[in-house]
Amino acid sequence: MSANASTVVILATGGTIAGRAARAGDNVGYSAAQIGVEQLMAAVPGLGERAGRLEAEQLVQLDSKDMDFATWQKLARRVAEVLARDEVRGIVITHGTDTLEETAYFLQRVLAPGKPVVLTAAMRPATALLADGPQNLLDAVSVAMDRCACGVLVAFGGSVYDAREVRKVHSYRVDAFASAEGARLGVVEEGVVHWLVRTPLAPAALGLARIEREAAKWPRVQIVMNHVGADGAIVRALLAQGVEGIVVAGTGNGTLSNALEAALREAQAAGVMVVRSTRCDAGPVSALDGALTSAGRLSPVKARVELLLALLAA
Repeated sequence: MSANASTVVILATGGTIAGRAARAGDNVGYSAAQIGVEQLMAAVPGLGERAGRLEAEQLVQLDSKDMDFATWQKLARRVAEVLARDEVRGIVITHGTDTLEETAYFLQRVLAPGKPVVLTAAMRPATALLADGPQNLLDAVSVAMDRCACGVLVAFGGSVYDAREVRKVHSYRVDAFASAEGARLGVVEEGVVHWLVRTPLAPAALGLARIEREAAKWPRVQIVMNHVGADGAIVRALLAQGVEGIVVAGTGNGTLSNALEAALREAQAAGVMVVRSTRCDAGPVSALDGALTSAGRLSPVKARVELLLALLAA
């Protein structure tokens, strides 16, 4: 990257940040992914002052609950192309909140970029009385321009999070995201990023070659959960449908009912890769002798991304 790189490219994918409601007072009865990126940018005074140059591209327009592998493929390829330009300092991706943490983790594992790739979003539609999207977008551009920023980050609600730790923790509030163990990387105050902790070292990028397979042919990886009365019926149904990987969100330290574990071991014996995570909001799953493979500190949805990428290598 050139020492004078000052271009930030905004890649828009839709989400609530681009949502529209019939009434300004309606924060939940809206349609996501309705407003284009140029209109989003026009609603943020001073946005252009945060970077030497801003570029924008409407990559896709969807509600992130409908995010899919083909879009992940398209997004990763486009991010790599843009970051290869010397004049680009960083990228901002506007996204829906529902699956933002999965997309962020996916991009980090595939690309592990040296330049910042900053995802941001909103909990209220663009038409809301007090829309949170404009401030989040403004903060995201500030993070993308910061000389200490690198890797895939999330800028939301005035905080900066690492893609590997961030989770959506609330269904409605505008401070909907947090990090496991509460470890925020930094905060954004009046356009200035104040780093609280050093960005942890990231594993090497898996590379775009890992995701070259046609998206429709990516492995089937599903998540099941342990709970009171959990049996093996769902696991056996998935096995019959040709599932290739299963992440189980166990209780506590990845514990499983006897019936559910028996079914998972049947699936494993049949060639299905099984990974054990936890339905708890934070904390690791211990790797124990004789136990199903641990996901470590990964949440169930991120463990699914990790397992998917592992299967794509096979």
